Amino acid sequence: MQGQILIVEDDSAFGTMLLKWFGRNGYTATLCSGMMSAQNVLSQKRIFDLILSDLKLADGDGIMLLSWLKKMRITTPVIIMTGYGEVQTAVSAIKLGAFDFLEKPINPSILTKKIQSVFDQNKSNEESSSLKIKNKGNRNNNKDNSKIVEGTSPLYRQMYSFIDLVAPTQMGVMIIGESGTGKEHVAHMIHNRSNRAQGPFIAVDCGSLSTELAPSELFGHKKGSFTSAIDDKNGFFWEANGGTLFLDEVGNLPYGVQTQMLRSLQEKKIRPIGTSTDIEVDVRIITATNENLEQAILQGKFREDLYHRLNEFLIKVPALRDCIEDIALYAQHFMDEASNELEKDVNYLSPEALKLLENYSWPGNLRELRNVVRRSVLFTTGDTITSTSLPSLSGYSELPNSSLHATEIKTNSYTTDLEASYKSNHSLYNKPEDERDKILKALHKSNGNKTKAAKLLNIDRKTLYNKIHLYNIEL
Repeated sequence: MQGQILIVEDDSAFGTMLLKWFGRNGYTATLCSGMMSAQNVLSQKRIFDLILSDLKLADGDGIMLLSWLKKMRITTPVIIMTGYGEVQTAVSAIKLGAFDFLEKPINPSILTKKIQSVFDQNKSNEESSSLKIKNKGNRNNNKDNSKIVEGTSPLYRQMYSFIDLVAPTQMGVMIIGESGTGKEHVAHMIHNRSNRAQGPFIAVDCGSLSTELAPSELFGHKKGSFTSAIDDKNGFFWEANGGTLFLDEVGNLPYGVQTQMLRSLQEKKIRPIGTSTDIEVDVRIITATNENLEQAILQGKFREDLYHRLNEFLIKVPALRDCIEDIALYAQHFMDEASNELEKDVNYLSPEALKLLENYSWPGNLRELRNVVRRSVLFTTGDTITSTSLPSLSGYSELPNSSLHATEIKTNSYTTDLEASYKSNHSLYNKPEDERDKILKALHKSNGNKTKAAKLLNIDRKTLYNKIHLYNIEL
């Protein structure tokens, strides 16, 4: 048998059909008629490789089941089945931890692919627990060695689900995360999985754009339009035509340029400096920041209308300290990469060295881990990185509880204000029943004024409308 499947479906005829289909395809499947029966089966400690649940059940729904699974610390991957027009609710389910969603009527080939993705993920999790690294000969034969590995922890898995969900669309994506988490890599993944993959990917560091030159850099200029314009120049928008424009640290974009940016996004046209003619461009915008843009809006440093235009879909890149189970996987990859580059034969990571890596808080995230592993490979004389090969990590295991680290976390604007805002805007951090009650109280207190209610809840109006729809709140 290929695997154990738990089906949660209150339509007995459809559930029986799924049960027979799984049986014909080599799976062992168990059918539960609702949320309560599924909880009873799972409470008996039965092990399943996958839970396939309908979104709407007679005694609850898939969202409530996901919340219960999280409370019980059951990590079995869940695929939510939804009816036509319920995609937005499915997105909410994914934010609660669902592995993926599947629209009804069920397409058997799509179901097969999604199940295989779950099993491949489970297999990857098992393989990543091994500390043995490929030997140097295998490294040299790996032509795709430069490609970063994908984390397998729940937070990374959820992030990849979001990437797969939004990549095929034309939505503007905002990527948030601490410095060094790999936000540009996420932007590349979105581009490569979109229908623009054959087009250009242009990355721009907004922090390097001065107020004077930013319009020219972004939109281009004609020769002679200003003193230093000695030649015609195509801006980043034109260079990214047909592809993706990635604006890193978008919070540093000069305020005056933000107005021009908003116009270009709304009209899909740019006007180079020194011309009176608009040029049509087809560009998808992906942005990244580790700043609190909502605070910047309140301070008058960032336009609110531009923020909502750019933030049509939010992706958070997790901090490495929140994905300790992936440290071994990333350390192995960086070791392989450094050994190949430095022409060393370092193939192993000792348990003591791994423990040091896992006990450190990694304020610099993946970038810092990569640098530490590269230096360690350089210092290693044999084939194994040991604790003595980690000179820069001496005493690191004590850092997570140190006053220095606590100060760094406390003063980091991203990990305080923006994180709090993110948590208040995403149901991943709230039990559905508690959140629905808070929304109802805020609406009652504001006499049904949704703008005031959103302010009371510390969320924007768009998020409030989505949650009202999600919880079927009647006004």
